This record gives sequence, C-alpha cells and structure tokens, in this order.
Amino acid sequence: MKIKNTIATFLNDFLNLFYPRLCEACSNYLFKNEDTICTKCLFDLPKTDFHLNKNNPVSILFWGRVNISYAASYYTFSKGSQFQKLIHKLKYHNKKEIGIALGRHFGESLKKSEFFKDIDVIIPVPLHTKKEKIRGYNQAEMVAIGLGTAMQKPIAIKNLVRLIHTESQTKKNKLERWQNVDNIFDLLEPSSLINKHILLVDDVVTTGSTLEACAHALLKAEGAKVSIATLAYA
Repeated sequence: MKIKNTIATFLNDFLNLFYPRLCEACSNYLFKNEDTICTKCLFDLPKTDFHLNKNNPVSILFWGRVNISYAASYYTFSKGSQFQKLIHKLKYHNKKEIGIALGRHFGESLKKSEFFKDIDVIIPVPLHTKKEKIRGYNQAEMVAIGLGTAMQKPIAIKNLVRLIHTESQTKKNKLERWQNVDNIFDLLEPSSLINKHILLVDDVVTTGSTLEACAHALLKAEGAKVSIATLAYA
C-alpha cells in the first residue's frame, strides 16, 4: 500500500508539471490538500451565516408567497466580484467542479444548523432538457451533488421537471420573472415525496421566482416540507 501511494504521489507530481492544478478563483497553484479553490480564496469569499438564523433575508424573501420551512444562501453575490467569476465559470465554462466543491463546503456548514438536520432528500432546480443539452449539465445539480456528499443525503434529479423552455431571467424585472416561470414545473412522482423534508437547491437566488415556482410544485406531495439552499444571495 505504501509503495502504491508513493507511485500515485509521483505520478500526480509529474502530471502537475504539464497540467498544473490551479485555483479557479485566483489562478494560483493549489496545494496537495486543496481542491478546486484554494484555502485563502475560500476564506475570503463573503459568507452570510444565514443558515444559523431562521429569519434571514432569504427566508423573508418567500414570506407570503409560498410555505418554505427554512431558507439560506452561503455567500453574498455582487457584480464584478470574485464570486461572480466563479459562478460564471460554473454556468458557462464547463467548470462543474466549482459547483461540487462549493456545495460540499456549504453542506458541511448546513450539517451544523438545527434547521437542516432532518432533510430527507435534495432536489436541484431543473433545467429544461433543451437548455441542459446545450450547456452539457445542470449547474444546480452540481451544487446538489456537493451538498449531498457532505450531508450524506440522497439526490433526486428526475422527479421535479421543467415542462417549458423559457427565456433567461437575467434582464427581467420581478413580475416578468414570475410570469416567465409560472406553472412550468411539475412532479412526476409525488408519492415518492410524501411526508419528506425536501432541500431545494439552486446556484443563486435573486427575486426567488424560480424557486417559488419549484416549491409550489414540490408541495403537491402530501405532507411534504420544502427548505431552500442556494450558493449565493444577490
């Protein structure tokens, strides 16, 4: 075993000469114990600690709109920030590992929160099959994979579906965002979520319209509870 580990270390060091492992945030070299994002950049990213406070800004966003048990975002999002660059890479530059890595760190924090201890299943906000085919993957699913790994919870990716391909939400106002996603999500097997506490996952929450529409669909399952976790709050 010791010989195998030595050989593996040698091969990794050799490959790093030609394909160096760089931090996706700052482009500096990663140490052996670092993955995707270096320790310094992880420390510098603007954490919210919303998962420790039930009445945080993300939870308040859904008051009077849909019955959400708890909601939290791990980071704050601002234009031009280092974090925005990470999200851009995740969504548009095939950097799936960013979503998984940040989701894993988020999951380690959620495990310490009393509000998220009884989660039964994790469900990412789905992309329409047309959009997912173009992008190659669903970025929310990558975040869910990281969360599921850290929290040791199952992930369901085929139950909640997006029925209609819609325009991007980026340049729409609050009303337009809601109209753009109204009634476009549905559950294929509501019975599989009866009495389950569902963690609904996305990369960034802005107005909450997409998450609200998803939550309404998930709450069709008898006795289901829905909580929300996003990487960032804009």
